[in-house]
Amino acid sequence: MAAKPCIPKGTRDFSPTEMAKRNYIFDTIRSVYHLYGFQQIETPAMEMLSTLMGKYGEEGDKLLFKIQNSGDYFSGLTDEELLSRNATRLACKFCEKGLRYDLTVPFARYVVMHRDELTFPFKRYQIQPVWRADRPQKGRYREFYQCDADVVGSDSLLNEVELMQIVDTVFSRFGIRVCIKINNRKILTGMAEIIGEADKIVDITVAIDKLDKIGLDNVNAELRDKGISEEAIAKLQPIILLNGTNTDKLATLRQVLATSETGLKGVEETAFILNTLESLGLKNEVELDLTLARGLNYYTGAIFEVKALDVQIGSITGGGRYDNLTGVFGMPGLSGVGISFGADRIFDVLNQLDLYPKEAVKGTQLLFINFGEQEAAFSMQVLSKVRAAGIRAELYPDCCKMKKQMSYANAKKVPYVALVGDNELSEGKVTLKDMNTGEQHLLTPEEVITALTR
Repeated sequence: MAAKPCIPKGTRDFSPTEMAKRNYIFDTIRSVYHLYGFQQIETPAMEMLSTLMGKYGEEGDKLLFKIQNSGDYFSGLTDEELLSRNATRLACKFCEKGLRYDLTVPFARYVVMHRDELTFPFKRYQIQPVWRADRPQKGRYREFYQCDADVVGSDSLLNEVELMQIVDTVFSRFGIRVCIKINNRKILTGMAEIIGEADKIVDITVAIDKLDKIGLDNVNAELRDKGISEEAIAKLQPIILLNGTNTDKLATLRQVLATSETGLKGVEETAFILNTLESLGLKNEVELDLTLARGLNYYTGAIFEVKALDVQIGSITGGGRYDNLTGVFGMPGLSGVGISFGADRIFDVLNQLDLYPKEAVKGTQLLFINFGEQEAAFSMQVLSKVRAAGIRAELYPDCCKMKKQMSYANAKKVPYVALVGDNELSEGKVTLKDMNTGEQHLLTPEEVITALTR
């Protein structure tokens, strides 16, 4: 007995209706990117592991899907190495490639490889799938699409402002109410300095980034496990739990971080972004959130995260400033900033809130019933005309019982059916049936087009 087919955990099939909805998401994001002057690129699904490893921190490296070398990948391995059963070391021996974890590191590699072809600042967007060997759960998948936009070759904070305008515009078009959360890695560095744990900045940011997922007590426990002193943890509490307006928070931070040059620089950068956005009148809420850390190690300045207000789900957009990501590929000093829309989570949010417009699912508008060879030949001629007018139409391919053909129309929710029999053939016309009302009218091909495009 053949095994029942299945797909890997954390992946999904998408039906034609679901694909129409997903394309609505991609097209909406793409159209906004174009408004702001971004150009599209694509990179391979797999990259060299040397490109990916070490760019996402220790936790990120563990989530990389590695691709086994073809051929005899055991050649060159000693018996001692095989018997050691050291999975990490063995994987490095017979896996040279991996599936991309995100689109940012491949983009940095792209910039370095194509530097002589690019005009800086370079504004690119990319809509492609990424893969993470994460534990599948609600709103978290192993294969998912990201919709990235990045600007490289400019230090201006106006880039951060424009990216937040893009976020606001996209979610306004979707009809999703969101909160745009902003922080700065320099502020987090300043926090680590003033509590006397500057060398533990990575451990601190990884821990506090989990605050909304695991709670304050578990965050503090993780900080203790990383060797951070009780005194330092105590000093950290009022900072990460700071509340009030954005202006209030900035004023407090200027006092708290007064002895940290790096921290104060982060405060001023954040103040510029928040003040500029306020003057532009965004439709969605913008909040300075000091618990926002973004776990990825390459962020060096402003960091962003977007949460849906009406659905319980994780971040649906994120990003930030990275000052020297291309440096690891031999091109130091090139600053960049970017955002990434999580298309799969946005898909789930739009489904839960039922926010897809009816026109997003672009199904067949007109189905020609097949009554025989002559009727089909005439229908094909009319089809050419209605398709040229932009009407989505098809002819049922087989001459079979009308009931079966009408059931097909109903299953696909086709709003209009065209009937071509002996009478219609003799007059060169079509009987157009409205599937919702049942009304029928004998029309010329031109009148059919008018009826369906008005």
